[in-house]
Amino acid sequence: MDTIAVEMRNVHKAFGDRKILKGMNIKVKKGETMVIVGPSGTGKSVSLKHLTGLLDPDEGECFIFGESISYCNEKTKERLRSRLGVLFQSGALINWLTVYENVALPLREHKIAEGQELDRIVMEKLKWLDLVPAKDTLPGNISGGMKKRVGLARALTSQPEIVMYDEPTSGLDPVMSNVINDLVIRMQKELGLTSIVVTHDMSSAYRIADRISFLYEGQVLFCGTSEELQNANNPIIQQFIHGRTEGPMILDHSELKVVKSH
Repeated sequence: MDTIAVEMRNVHKAFGDRKILKGMNIKVKKGETMVIVGPSGTGKSVSLKHLTGLLDPDEGECFIFGESISYCNEKTKERLRSRLGVLFQSGALINWLTVYENVALPLREHKIAEGQELDRIVMEKLKWLDLVPAKDTLPGNISGGMKKRVGLARALTSQPEIVMYDEPTSGLDPVMSNVINDLVIRMQKELGLTSIVVTHDMSSAYRIADRISFLYEGQVLFCGTSEELQNANNPIIQQFIHGRTEGPMILDHSELKVVKSH
């Protein structure tokens, strides 16, 4: 029987009068790469914030390896977060720290390692991601793709079992996007990591996903393989994955968000 690494169970969330999640249900198996796609404003990033315990649902619950990360105390959340690594869309690097110091930061902050052991862990991650030549460089002097790799190295320092990515290829050229995609695949194969990837990049989604969840209006409209998604008999899905301006979804062009469907 497959072990469920991550689960969202009937999760609802509203900000004021605006309902973002309307009964989200997702199960991600251990060692699986689940990609979450869908129009802007449908709750993809909000879902990640629930899974990392940064937000609690108004209703429903989120689980990490069967243990709830919702509504629990901060000590429990920190313990569960230690099993997670997160790659933020911007990389979230500290500009006045070198690449080495950015990667070492969580080890120092959480007192996981120090001295020679800290150096061993940091250098291991830098080598794994081909970042050793840039270890003394400040983030302002490296490319966008390299910043993503530094953020990933930092996420891996705590030896997580699950890595969550928020738009990992956003702002990257096709070549660097493929470098990041290859890293996601490599980490699954070599480290056995469970991955949850939020993206708008359908070519990346098809390349890395074991399964894809399509979010629409705060719910999972579809979940299946890349091939099943491409063959889905649903006009909303077909409009989105082919980037068509005409279809059941009507776009608010001032914000490029879906405002309603027929």
